[in-house]
Amino acid sequence: MERRRRVGIVGAGPSGLLACKYVLEKGFDPVVFEAEGDVGGIWSHTIASTRLQNKRSTYRFTDFPWPESVSDVHPPHSEVLAYMKSYASHFGIYQHIRFWSKVVGIDYVGESFEEMKSWVVWGGSGKPFGSLSPSKGKWQVRVQDVRNSSVEVSVHEVEFLILCIGLYSGYPNIPDFPPNQGPEVFKGKVVHSWDYSTMGSEKAAEFVKGKRVAIIGSQKTAIDIAAECAKANGPEFPCTMIQRTTHWTIPSETLLGINIGFLYLNRFSEFLIHKPGESLLLSLLATFLTPLRWGISKMIEFYLRWKLPLKRHGMVPKLSFFQDVSSCHICMLPDKFYDKVEEGSIVIKKSKTIRFCENGVLIDEEGQSEPVVEADVVILATGYRGDHKLRDIFDSPALQKTISGSSSIVPLYRQVIHPRIPQLAVIGYAESLSSLYATEIRCQWLAEFLVGKFELPSVSKMEEEVSIWERFLRRHSGGKSRRACISNIHIWNNDQFCKDMGFPTRRKKGFLRDLFMPYGPSDYTGLLAD
Repeated sequence: MERRRRVGIVGAGPSGLLACKYVLEKGFDPVVFEAEGDVGGIWSHTIASTRLQNKRSTYRFTDFPWPESVSDVHPPHSEVLAYMKSYASHFGIYQHIRFWSKVVGIDYVGESFEEMKSWVVWGGSGKPFGSLSPSKGKWQVRVQDVRNSSVEVSVHEVEFLILCIGLYSGYPNIPDFPPNQGPEVFKGKVVHSWDYSTMGSEKAAEFVKGKRVAIIGSQKTAIDIAAECAKANGPEFPCTMIQRTTHWTIPSETLLGINIGFLYLNRFSEFLIHKPGESLLLSLLATFLTPLRWGISKMIEFYLRWKLPLKRHGMVPKLSFFQDVSSCHICMLPDKFYDKVEEGSIVIKKSKTIRFCENGVLIDEEGQSEPVVEADVVILATGYRGDHKLRDIFDSPALQKTISGSSSIVPLYRQVIHPRIPQLAVIGYAESLSSLYATEIRCQWLAEFLVGKFELPSVSKMEEEVSIWERFLRRHSGGKSRRACISNIHIWNNDQFCKDMGFPTRRKKGFLRDLFMPYGPSDYTGLLAD
């Protein structure tokens, strides 16, 4: 009877599919609420030209290989989406999904907030399902049928809730503009990159064709949109990228003839970094090896400045390559991106402030005689507020404040559990360069916790560890990032999950292989069978 408890899952993207699969395998009764008409999450709403940044072999489910028909090392988004759908079909996940069901709010009932604040152990009992009384501790999920808004919102009750709502959709990050200098004064069209990506390839190409396009942003989405605009218009109608902060970009995963995995995705690379909760010996080793870490970063920076015309176009970042890796700001360039810059199809400008005027965008680029970037269309590739999206799904103001925490990083133990919010988990909030199998091990960890394989520490111990991790994240990202990025210690993080579950942490045969070979999904295949 314990294993037929009702578990709610919000979202049917990669995280939601994984959560459903492992909860289902443990004998629970999952129900997935998905606002769209199919699975895939962000992969169902992405720019037409977007390809997988990772190698196909490093972005896969541990127990479900890519089909042999997919031969691209970096598959297009359409093939990634098809892969997600095949996974859902293979493991019988579709029958547990309620499509066109948008979750408009959630609330915890059965325990007062005052009681929750007094708990010494998670949920008051230390158990995954909270109170031992069957009448207490439930989540109410309010769901709206998106196909018919006139239908009354339905309320579903579940005993455990997993939020897989994603970071990159739904809540566009719109910059603040001075009074009377925002989009409202611009005579052209202003859209967010989310609106652009949902147009579809044909409408998006038509939207920018023959127009002067200005893109505000510096990350992967801005770069991909600029490449699409350049392809549609060429030098006749150049696309202008306006950036506040420049980040390191790489033409491929091979740098200096070395795959980036050998530099940042193996155990040895993690010895060069101070890790949260490390022993004195590891701390001393990281201090001793700091010059090597600095040298690797500088060597890559020198190579990229030589390989790409960064200085000529004002694209040399102020932050180190290591800091950008640590904050998950590294991205892969589209093919021949700087060829398009050199031919004049893409123009790159930097500006500390961005304001609108009737004819375009006002910038403060140093040495710029004409501060107006004339445009017919402005696309805001300014990211998303995943933290606000997570906060606003809670109906209770007290829970909204609790999940937000005192800083901009959501305070989650193991990047999954909030110490003060019972019977709830968040999957997919942490980021890394190997996000899919990093998400998978979190879902495995959560499933093992739900069946009582291990217990959580006390609330105070979890909060202490959350603080240690937050200091680490800020230290290695230069203190400027809101992201919970674990890319440079993902093996260390996976080791913690393995230890909690009672599984071996060393996943490769042979000391040298385990030390120097990059870790990937295949190393965790059959983990729960261990």
